[in-house]
Amino acid sequence: MDVPVWVWALTIGLIVGMLIFDLVGHVRTPHAPTLRESAIWSGVYVGIAVVFGLLIFWFYGAQFGGEYFAGYITEKSLSIDNLFVFVLIMASFGVPRELQQKVLLYGITFALVLRTVFIVVGAAAIENFSWVFYLFGAILIYTAWAQARSGGHNGDEDYKENILLRAARKVFPTTDEYHSDKMAVRIDGKRYITPLAIALIAIGSADILFAVDSIPAIFGLTQETYLVFAANAFSLLGLRQLFFLIDGLLDRLVYLSYGLAVILGFIGVKLVIHALHTNELGFINGGEHVTAIPEIPTWLSLSVILLTLVVTTVASLARNRRDRAEHLPAGAEGAEQRGAVVTPEPVEVDADVDRTTAVPVNDPVHR
Repeated sequence: MDVPVWVWALTIGLIVGMLIFDLVGHVRTPHAPTLRESAIWSGVYVGIAVVFGLLIFWFYGAQFGGEYFAGYITEKSLSIDNLFVFVLIMASFGVPRELQQKVLLYGITFALVLRTVFIVVGAAAIENFSWVFYLFGAILIYTAWAQARSGGHNGDEDYKENILLRAARKVFPTTDEYHSDKMAVRIDGKRYITPLAIALIAIGSADILFAVDSIPAIFGLTQETYLVFAANAFSLLGLRQLFFLIDGLLDRLVYLSYGLAVILGFIGVKLVIHALHTNELGFINGGEHVTAIPEIPTWLSLSVILLTLVVTTVASLARNRRDRAEHLPAGAEGAEQRGAVVTPEPVEVDADVDRTTAVPVNDPVHR
């Protein structure tokens, strides 16, 4: 895939421009975005990513177009999973809702810069060391196992501060309260950082861990550096709006971890197979390529990713519907489906009886 320098410059300029637009147009004035605002802008960012993919199809063909969409969908799915951690961080530090946009945007910008560095390093390693595919495959298979073992997300979990965050608290004196959207303030001649800065450090350090499975996953779907960069960038852009759009729905995706485990495990196996095809390690098949197992084509990768996400989402929604039904009074589920208002049974209360001992009118024992 031959990408001219001016195309790289145009793509990077577009991404930087979108980040600046987000900062000036939405985050500069602190506010809690409405559901409508979040939905519209989430749609805009997804639309831009889709148009970009169609352009890849048009100018570079179905092979590279399919690789881009497979990478974009996978990275977007992993980003949604990352939102669980963001929710825990926001709750743990009590970040006011009107300030959450700023923390998210800065965190996303940091993640984009960090992943760009990882992509450059990863591309250089792949170019010079074919055995890196074994390493990437092992990382993804282990991550898939860890995802499946976690059994999903527990909304009652508390965020545990990592070593970087604890070090920041020791080095920099921190205020107990927020000071609007300021990261640092001066009090009695001494400079302090605010809890907003601490929350930003928490999200930034979490992004480092997210990149560990994100970068190997995308390289498992395409080795084109341009597509790897674009898929990562477009999956991160719009993540801020998506956070507010599905904030209340995250806990309903109870099987998301299992779905991501399947996807990561599949890509991990795909990477190992590719590593065998490009094998140069002397202790494996005498340093010769292993081609007995056919490589997994892009169309199959895209199909597995889409099917897994659809099954995961449908199963999660069905599970939530079943759980709600089990907690409804007898007969209330059908009434709820018909749109009827379910009211509790009337109670009969005698004047000389304490109200806490009142019983339903149709209780045969007390008639």
